[in-house]
Amino acid sequence: MSTTDTDVLVIGAGPTGLLLAGDLATAGIDVTLVERRPHGLGNMTRAFGVHARTLEQLDARGLADELLATGTTLSTARLFGRLDLDLTRLPTRFNHLLVTPQYEVERLLERRAVAAGVTFRYDTELRGLRQDADGATAELTGPDGTPLALRARYLVGTDGVRSSVRTALGLPFPGRSVIRSIVLADVRLTEEPTDSFSVAGSGDTFAFLAPFGDGWYRVMGWTRARQVADSEPVDLDEVREIARKALGTDHGMHDARWISRFHSDERQAPAYRVGRAFLAGDAAHVHSPAGGQGMNTGLQDAANLSWKLAAVLRGDAPDPEALLDSYQSERHPVGTMVLRSSGALVRLAMAHTPLTRTVRSLAARFLNAVPPASARAMDMLSGIGISYAPAPGADRPSGRRAPDVHLREGRLYELLRQGEFVLIAPEGAIPALPATAPVTPKHLVRATWTDPAKKATVLVRPDGYVHRASR
Repeated sequence: MSTTDTDVLVIGAGPTGLLLAGDLATAGIDVTLVERRPHGLGNMTRAFGVHARTLEQLDARGLADELLATGTTLSTARLFGRLDLDLTRLPTRFNHLLVTPQYEVERLLERRAVAAGVTFRYDTELRGLRQDADGATAELTGPDGTPLALRARYLVGTDGVRSSVRTALGLPFPGRSVIRSIVLADVRLTEEPTDSFSVAGSGDTFAFLAPFGDGWYRVMGWTRARQVADSEPVDLDEVREIARKALGTDHGMHDARWISRFHSDERQAPAYRVGRAFLAGDAAHVHSPAGGQGMNTGLQDAANLSWKLAAVLRGDAPDPEALLDSYQSERHPVGTMVLRSSGALVRLAMAHTPLTRTVRSLAARFLNAVPPASARAMDMLSGIGISYAPAPGADRPSGRRAPDVHLREGRLYELLRQGEFVLIAPEGAIPALPATAPVTPKHLVRATWTDPAKKATVLVRPDGYVHRASR
């Protein structure tokens, strides 16, 4: 066996792994990314929606505007034929849902990772994993079957639901299948829908339809009458029939470029960190497709973990173990929350008893009639409302998302493109870092309020969350 060394070894080149690797390489960390698929293999996956908070994270990497051009934005959504969500009320410049294929997200993130200097090893598979006090050694099989031992100071598994990293760590993946025999297709339509985004169901059948913006539509459906294994063939006639039952029409679906059948699990690993190894994305948690939160949650995992690993590896973290442990304490509860919210949505869509249908109707009426409640629901679904516990000894807004304020030096999320903490202060002030700041002053961007009336000093983390703010 030959041995190669790297600072961080990332297993899995999906969106989560690509964002993480790109962040670390941009911060000057040596990163190797391993992917079992050959390079360029098509990846027509289920993810299609990019929520507002994810767009903010991509904006902080200079990618959001380019990604917006690849799809279509939806400012409203109608669920179950009676619940209307007005996404324009979201407090962000990305007050919409972007519908674009996952491969477009991957294309931009891969380009960024390549430019930053990430080393890619495609057609390479993890076979085993060993850890000691100083690092982790991955036992791999290369493209020609040659064994390879790759040693890293830290290792991150972003290798999906069937994660080989999670298995090698001996971590369970408790949960269960929540829904079987979901059909999925990308199609063209003869009749354009009146609603740009539709979700409807009868209890025995439900369907979802959304445009990519280039003439293709993503349709997803399920019927209680046909519960078969994932391996059973699926054709466009089956998709059309489900759409007609749930939506009232199939809109003249034709020319499907991709059709698939899958099942959906609800599972979460109990730990996101074991020694020098971490899990992120679907390797750590998997949810029902309702709400389109899977890819988005994984990208948020990566944004949370990348700056912490970079700070530790650059020697900038006064308490490295506490900083790395905060990945688990911050992201595991978010994974649990997404598990519950997406599960609740899919159960409402599948409601077939009089009681559950009544609950769904009452919930929709309540959210339509109470704007603060619907706003809270949209904040959580979009990721805008997700927050973490305050930093030790700090009060709110510590732990909350930092809005994209305009500063003398530019927008906050433009400044975050440097991948560092941003310290915002009144003009003329030269504040010192808080004693609990998890960084050293050499990696800091200083900025000034445009409004002279603002006297607070705010320290914003690289992932766009407030670390601490003075009164």
